[in-house]
Amino acid sequence: MNRVATIALTALAPISWGSTYAVASELLPPDRPLFTGAMRALPAGLLLIALSRSLPKGAWWWKSAVLGTLNIGAFFPLLFLAAYRLPGGVAAVLGSAGPLFVVGLAALVLGERARLRTVLAAVVAAFGVSMVVLTADAKLDLIGVVAGIVSSASMGAGTVMTKRWGRPEGVGPLAVTGWQLTAGGLVIIPIAALVEGAPPALDGKAFLGYGYMMLINTGAAYVLWFRGIGKLSATSVTLLGPLSPLTAAVIGWAALGQALTPVQVVGMAIAFGATVFGQLPGRADRAAATPVAAPAAAAEVAAPEGPFSSPEETDRNVSMDLGNVKVRR
Repeated sequence: MNRVATIALTALAPISWGSTYAVASELLPPDRPLFTGAMRALPAGLLLIALSRSLPKGAWWWKSAVLGTLNIGAFFPLLFLAAYRLPGGVAAVLGSAGPLFVVGLAALVLGERARLRTVLAAVVAAFGVSMVVLTADAKLDLIGVVAGIVSSASMGAGTVMTKRWGRPEGVGPLAVTGWQLTAGGLVIIPIAALVEGAPPALDGKAFLGYGYMMLINTGAAYVLWFRGIGKLSATSVTLLGPLSPLTAAVIGWAALGQALTPVQVVGMAIAFGATVFGQLPGRADRAAATPVAAPAAAAEVAAPEGPFSSPEETDRNVSMDLGNVKVRR
């Protein structure tokens, strides 16, 4: 699968996450964000583990716990705390700053060079999102701001460490995603019980909403997200994040009757353009993608310098040159 197709599939994850607000507001019980987070993560994780028939082994028990906490268990509660303490637009802008955390952490942990174009794409995308979601009466709350920043940092660290640790040999993305979602859900459940109390009564709409959240919004979306992290750079994946608030704005306009002002439309265009710009391959990516032509025949391989070469020496040099050629299969 080529790079464009991989990016397109990975982008489906934040696009799906953009539907969270509409589904929660229309189908789910009100004021139960932590319970919703647990219902998103734990059943989806257990289902993926059952489908993959694979459990962690050795160090992957604690690695899955760490990744599940960063990507799910800490991220969800902090995100919901920010959403409760701040206007939705402010929380969304803090979330759109996540790519900047990934750029810095990827440079430190993964050795990915922080390109100026990547930083500019992240900043411009966050600016575009702010034009879409911020309102003139937006107010700041210190606890909410800290929660929003830490939630973005948590997700950013989870993205980078997911890229660094990869997957165990012979284990697919279904299993690794299931491990993380299960670990994250187990972290959220005691927090939800302490803060929100007993689970609410569920009706048909709630079951439909939680079913969508579990299967599509979380299970399938995170499989695509973690698969993308394995195939793309961490910064490339995280720059797809602004598609989430943009999708939420489009759904609000198309399905919920929310108006879009000209400023919001311009902001959407800016954020989307920056997201696309951030996916364009740089010089290093283009050089890596350029195929290396195989020599037409062994006779065209340069002969070693010097007045005399033994047959053994000639064979050694030929095999060394061919060893650097990328063979197409």
